[in-house]
Amino acid sequence: MNQPASAPAAPPPPLAGARLALATLAVALATFMNVLDTSIANVAIPTISGDLGVSVDEGTWVITVFAAANAVSIPLTGWLTQRFGQIRLFVTSILMFVLASWLCGIAPSLPVLLGARVLQGAVAGPLIPLSQAILLGSWPKDKSASALALWAMTATVGPIAGPSLGGWITDSYSWAWIFFINIPVGLFAAGVTWTLYRNRESPTRKPPIDIVGLGLLIAWVASLQVMLDKGKDLDWFNSPVIVALAITAVISFAAFLIWELTEENPIVDLRLFGQRNFLGGTIAISIAYGVFFGNLVLLPQWMQEYLNYRSVDAGLVTAPLGVFAVILAPVMGRVLPRSDARIIATLAFVGFAVVFFMRSNYVIEIDTWHLVLPTLLQGIPMAMFFVPLTAIILAGQPPARVPAAAGLSNFVRVFCGAVGTSLATTEWNNRTILHHVRLTEQASVDNPLFRQQIETTNTLLHLGTPSSRALFDFTVTSQAAMMGLNDVFYISAIIFLAIIPLIWITRSTKGGAGGGASGAH
Repeated sequence: MNQPASAPAAPPPPLAGARLALATLAVALATFMNVLDTSIANVAIPTISGDLGVSVDEGTWVITVFAAANAVSIPLTGWLTQRFGQIRLFVTSILMFVLASWLCGIAPSLPVLLGARVLQGAVAGPLIPLSQAILLGSWPKDKSASALALWAMTATVGPIAGPSLGGWITDSYSWAWIFFINIPVGLFAAGVTWTLYRNRESPTRKPPIDIVGLGLLIAWVASLQVMLDKGKDLDWFNSPVIVALAITAVISFAAFLIWELTEENPIVDLRLFGQRNFLGGTIAISIAYGVFFGNLVLLPQWMQEYLNYRSVDAGLVTAPLGVFAVILAPVMGRVLPRSDARIIATLAFVGFAVVFFMRSNYVIEIDTWHLVLPTLLQGIPMAMFFVPLTAIILAGQPPARVPAAAGLSNFVRVFCGAVGTSLATTEWNNRTILHHVRLTEQASVDNPLFRQQIETTNTLLHLGTPSSRALFDFTVTSQAAMMGLNDVFYISAIIFLAIIPLIWITRSTKGGAGGGASGAH
């Protein structure tokens, strides 16, 4: 059923000069637009819910359905690339993303908005892996590390800028504009990409459609994604809905593995995990990203709930994370070709551990500077994180397999981000409850010290006993939440140190993405 490729067998030569700069900008903007949308809507959910006349819990489906659709479509990148070609698929995905963004902005009701978000998440899937492949094919092979560094800048800044930008747009204009801003960016990126790359299309063939594999993929990813997003709200396995979703996910995942590993033309090439570098690099980057992203969600939430920060201000406190990440990314592009990527990735994990150890000592009275400092310093390991691990994952991949390898590794990474967020919020909630119980063990009317404290508060603040007890409970709750958060930070630091051995099961790689450096045509 395969047809011979009509395009030249050898990849076109790299771009140079102004064409390379413009092409890199266009591809980077498409990536930025995509990753920005994974977080920009988070702070606008209360406003969106109010405008559409639904509860905040219902409004959170705006995030859930995007993530689920996106998670399903990312691993299909390799198969879609074979069928339609890298450039055609990339440009089509951008234009469909623009259309979906416009539909989100004009949505008159929640069902319409959710439908548009499903479309947006689905068409966004190929953008990140294809942007990696296209950039690698645009740059000379010996400069592939620089290409990955530029990609990493956009991939890391997007989620960081999302909350603050989304908060500012929602407060200053309308929530619809968090979607409308994608339109000019996407049209520019699609136009420039098509102009520069339309004669550099990759070879295509028509592999059979693995309908069974696709159905099983949708079943287990969607059910597991919804379970993770709604588990905390529905009290996890005390809810029959969560139990049903878990059973669906486990059965369909097991069937998916068996089918894809025995299918001649699988929709997802799981055989990539048979390569040592792909296996070790993908697991390392995915666990690390899950821990990082989970904590990135908790920090602004804690600041808003317990430190009385506005959503915009909480976003601005996390924004310095991008400072060193942007400044050092080009440096990484020059250092990596002359270094062992495993050493740099190890230093990144140690750096993350140090930052999380710093955060594990937070106190209620913390000032803004001591919130900003670890966030600022975290940008240093961020710059040393994506590039070397991506280079390890793609090392030695032939050009035709780069989209599939990038798609599958990005799928695992993004999915672990969802898992990490769910686990982090659940653990924070559990640790907060535990500390609250311990702190209030002696808060009984039979305890003379407790009664004396309440009476002192009444006298000093001129409050009645009920108000004094309410103030006491608020103080204890705030303290318990802070202690629970510190526990999560401490555990996160330990995890980063514990997964360092994963980096060292891979083979040494120098010079960027190795054989994958010409991974786009």
